[in-house]
Amino acid sequence: MIKIYHHNRCRKSREGLQTLKELGQEFEIIDYISNPLGVDKLTELIAILNIAPESLIRKSETIWKSDYKGKELSDNELIQAMVKHPKLIERPIVIRGKKGVIGRPNERILNLFI
Repeated sequence: MIKIYHHNRCRKSREGLQTLKELGQEFEIIDYISNPLGVDKLTELIAILNIAPESLIRKSETIWKSDYKGKELSDNELIQAMVKHPKLIERPIVIRGKKGVIGRPNERILNLFI
C-alpha cells in the first residue's frame, strides 16, 4: 500500500496527492500534523528515504529560524525537533513498499513506479 504523509494546507502536498490520484493508485493519507509522528516512525522514514535527518527539515519555517537555525544539532536532536514541531517536516513524503521520496518536485513521485 502506498502512503502519503500529507499536510492539507501545503500546496506541494496537495499536488502530490493529486499526482497519486491521477496515477490511479490506491493510497493511505497520513495527516502527520494532526497525528504527529514519533521518533521511531520518523527514523524509519528517514531510513527509507535514505537521507540525513537534516534533509527532511523545512528550513524556511519560522520555528526553525527562531529556535534551531545556526545551532549544531545531532541527528537525534533534529528528529526530536520534528517530533515536537511537525511543520518542520518536508512534504509530501510518499512511501511505496521499501522505496520512498519527498515529492518536491512532484515528478519525484513518478520514480516510485519505474
